[in-house]
Amino acid sequence: MKRQELLKRFLTRTDRTGRFIVSSKITGITYFVEPIDNGKPDILWGDLDPATKKLTGDYGNKAIGAVKEKDSLITKDNGFVNILTFKGSPLGEIDRRDKIYASQ
Repeated sequence: MKRQELLKRFLTRTDRTGRFIVSSKITGITYFVEPIDNGKPDILWGDLDPATKKLTGDYGNKAIGAVKEKDSLITKDNGFVNILTFKGSPLGEIDRRDKIYASQ
């Protein structure tokens, strides 16, 4: 995926995906952060239209602030290196990495 297309997709609907980018003032490294949540099932729910008897609306998995791992944009195919999955604060992890990189 081209860089501009990746940036556009990465920063689209961040309220739903939880994705954000941090540029370190210490090391100059740009970190792409993407919360992963595989715990929520793929459930669609909505309203039953009494006239058509069809399901309308899609309220399932709305604005969860994370993506499923299978939907992640942070992949080697998209040019990312040093990919890490962890539990905890992404900003804390960025701080930890910055300290390591700054001391090298």
